[in-house]
Amino acid sequence: MDVNIIFKIAAVGILVSVISQVLKQSGREEHAFLTSLAGLILVLYWIIPCIYELFETIKSLFSL
Repeated sequence: MDVNIIFKIAAVGILVSVISQVLKQSGREEHAFLTSLAGLILVLYWIIPCIYELFETIKSLFSL
């Protein structure tokens, strides 16, 4: 796992929280929710290959 992915996740979290707060203040709660959902999907898209690699490593370690 690369350290860059941690910085990417942190950047997306900060960006999504700022955009979400701006949208909530302007009365667009639906758009704020969709922004949060899009950020979550993006982070999951980055994390799932790492989780798969972790399970494959554990599988090969225990020879399952």
